[in-house]
Amino acid sequence: MSNMLRDSQIMAQIKDENLGYMSDMALELAQMAEDTGFATLAYLFRMAALEASTANSVLAEPDDLRRQMTSH
Repeated sequence: MSNMLRDSQIMAQIKDENLGYMSDMALELAQMAEDTGFATLAYLFRMAALEASTANSVLAEPDDLRRQMTSH
């Protein structure tokens, strides 16, 4: 059982690192797009960075998300 818990923690840490990497890359691409005059593309990359940075908090709290969806 402790192996499953440890594996779960390792997978969560890897997921955090991957989401952080995706967010960083999206921000770099947004800056490159803005520097070359593609404002709309820069905006889309910034939205992708925001999505990646907030995905972890949503995934970590599925009960809260379910409550938010059903409360309306």
